[in-house]
Amino acid sequence: MKTTLILSAVAASLIALSGCSTRPTNAQIGTGAGAVLGGAAGSALGGGTLGTVGGAAAGALIGNEVGRRY
Repeated sequence: MKTTLILSAVAASLIALSGCSTRPTNAQIGTGAGAVLGGAAGSALGGGTLGTVGGAAAGALIGNEVGRRY
């Protein structure tokens, strides 16, 4: 059972990482970074799930726009 779980996790990781075969654009990097920072800020300020999700969404939008311009 433990071996099956580990092999499944490794297979899922390889499949997920195979999508990253090209260098991400600045907009994609900005979206990811903005979502993480926005989610952390939303959790700290608003607390709860709604604050975290709202902060992540707002951060992703802002990060995408900043990444497009630079």
